[in-house]
Amino acid sequence: MESRKTTGVYVTTLKDGTPSYRASITFRGKHIALGSFNTEKKAGAVYKEASKILSDESISISSYKERLNIPFEKFVTLINFRDKGMYISTPIYLEKKYFKYYLDPTSFLKFDIEDLFYYSSHKIMKRGSHLFVADYGSQISVPSRYGIKSYAVEGRDYRFANQDPTDFRYENIIILNRYRGVVQYAEKGFVKYKAVIHLKSNYVVGKYNSESEAAIAYNKAADILKKNGIKKHFEQNYVEDLSPSQYADIYMKLNISPKIYELRD
Repeated sequence: MESRKTTGVYVTTLKDGTPSYRASITFRGKHIALGSFNTEKKAGAVYKEASKILSDESISISSYKERLNIPFEKFVTLINFRDKGMYISTPIYLEKKYFKYYLDPTSFLKFDIEDLFYYSSHKIMKRGSHLFVADYGSQISVPSRYGIKSYAVEGRDYRFANQDPTDFRYENIIILNRYRGVVQYAEKGFVKYKAVIHLKSNYVVGKYNSESEAAIAYNKAADILKKNGIKKHFEQNYVEDLSPSQYADIYMKLNISPKIYELRD
């Protein structure tokens, strides 16, 4: 059973009999839960902070101080609701044609508005430089949603058009190489593709006219090394633009560097 003492604070009892204080606020007809706290004083302080944020438009996301009682994610949520009229439970702030997803008070990622539904229901987490979301029990890398593979190297396999690695808007991400072991390069004004496979060092498999040929050449080199007794696991490229018969035809015709055939365990 809940009872109310302080404005915006509801007192309830946990299963073990311990009192718990829930703070909440109503704004523009929306009831917003602010969290549960172990003291009435702290819950009341959170309510007062939320009330001030929603009524004072001079308070911006950059105004956040760690001494505040209200969690940063909820701080962003309240400011976005106040300014944009849309309540989103994750720390998103809407702009005209895109949105910012705040990781902390000083850093955020940019996404196209088409991704709003996804990130409003998936929390982005950061471990070191790794950005990921939990999706159906798995960790999904944020860059992988935009075609950036886990092994990809910026500048070689992909680049950001405006040189901002926090900007994941689709027009800003340029994929140079879609496949493992494939490097794009220029030769006499033409775009060429080189297949490279790594053991203790890099070995050039060959140079090819198309990206798909280089991807298949990498697969073929991996198969050769496996037959030669090399136990390293090489993740194969999946070339989705080709039918099985087209893939097999290219696979058989591709020339592979003789050095690859000489490598043994």
